[in-house]
Amino acid sequence: MAEEILEMNNIIKDFPGVRALDHVNFKLEKAEIIALVGENGAGKSTLMNVLSGVWPYPTYEGDIYLDDEIVRFENTREAEEAGIGIIHQELNLLPDLSVAENIFLDRQPLNKFGGIKWNEIYHEAAKVLTRLNMDIDPRIDLGDLTVGKQQMVEIAKALSLDTRILVFDEPTSALTDSEIKELFTVINDLKASEVSMIYISHKMEEIEEIADSVVVLRDGATIGDKIQIKNVTIEEIINRMVGRDIADLFPKKSFERKEKTLEVKNITIPDPFNPEKYLVEDVSFKAYKGEILGISGLMGAGRTELVNAIFGVYGKKRQGKIFYDDRELKIESPADAIKNGIALITEDRKELGLLLDKDLVINMTLPSIEKFSSNFVMDYLAERNIAEKYVNELNIKTPNLDVNVEKLSGGNQQKVVIGKWLITESNVLILDEPTRGIDVGAKTEVYRLMNQLVERGVTVIMISSDLPEIMGMSDRILVISEGKKTAVLEHEEADQETIMKYATGNK
Repeated sequence: MAEEILEMNNIIKDFPGVRALDHVNFKLEKAEIIALVGENGAGKSTLMNVLSGVWPYPTYEGDIYLDDEIVRFENTREAEEAGIGIIHQELNLLPDLSVAENIFLDRQPLNKFGGIKWNEIYHEAAKVLTRLNMDIDPRIDLGDLTVGKQQMVEIAKALSLDTRILVFDEPTSALTDSEIKELFTVINDLKASEVSMIYISHKMEEIEEIADSVVVLRDGATIGDKIQIKNVTIEEIINRMVGRDIADLFPKKSFERKEKTLEVKNITIPDPFNPEKYLVEDVSFKAYKGEILGISGLMGAGRTELVNAIFGVYGKKRQGKIFYDDRELKIESPADAIKNGIALITEDRKELGLLLDKDLVINMTLPSIEKFSSNFVMDYLAERNIAEKYVNELNIKTPNLDVNVEKLSGGNQQKVVIGKWLITESNVLILDEPTRGIDVGAKTEVYRLMNQLVERGVTVIMISSDLPEIMGMSDRILVISEGKKTAVLEHEEADQETIMKYATGNK
């Protein structure tokens, strides 16, 4: 029988007016990897903050047992000393310090004069990095490493504290495919050395690959008992998460394909670093009212570069022509695209789509600001009214319009981005990875919103790396490989094998 290392019994955590955790139960065994899943706001991070002593989370009801002894950590230092570490989605590191300094931050070995024992710190940092099979020089600045390598340093920091329980909170959100493979290798090695892990993720395919068991939270409560991954399907996990049948996970509506709206001809983008290559080469396609056009391809195939070219990101470097209703458009900047009714929801909404430290009104009206100003005077009431209209229409969950968007869940942030382009009354809406980083329930809401836009007459183009999503929501699928169009597939002829055949350049 496996040895139980952690038990959380009937955990209750209240905030003013809100019960964030409602009698949550959670058990973790030695060398076990548990996937902790649930929609945004389900209580996953709150439960882990309670466990790790993040203030003000120690003020909770219920009991936590570590090695069969009741513990209550008043701060994160106490949790770390007990062997509990968290790898947060936003890395808690200092890029201007060396790798070794980050690993032993606030714990540097000192000589009798108060100076750091540099040889010792480099030696000890190298030892813990070697344990992770990471060939990283502990002397270099952390900021010189990729995000994936920085995450390995964060793990090394936790292991240097003799961590026995390691929590990963959305660890792959900013990693490449190769970095994810490295991370999973490290996680399996840690499991082999009897480290127990809690893995928080929205990505079902990762959970299937890496976890031993799964615990589902919904509305702050545990839904059912812990269950072995091998004994449950992804559909069953999703049903627990959202509390409804997910047979219609992709609620695609079929509309009559109407007139052609957007047409691009021979779009070509030279590679700025290699004049003999192209980011996009001679791509042409048509898009129509009444349909969702999906764009599929492997990472680096040129999908994002193609839609950026349509949106004017490359300026005059773009070759080829863009037409709307058979009228050629002059698009040499994003401002030109917006004026011509073309909107782009970028892949990275936090960096490129939102002003996180600003409120909903500013974020939703910024591209349309001229609508609310006359003779240098702003009509703030009209601006606020239009923002409130779309908050209601899109069912954006927020206490009020004055909340900074960084306080919203990922799904609601995505709705804010969509709302700002609806206010511009765009005719063509391009969505680049519209559901990346949001939970299953929020994804379904985005899909329903896409249906509504098509019904309104908006031409919708969607890039997605998720093949089930592409197949579930697209009427036609444009496949890109190495910057070139390799196929345009009707919905009925598109399956995963066919799409992947064209995505890998095999015709």
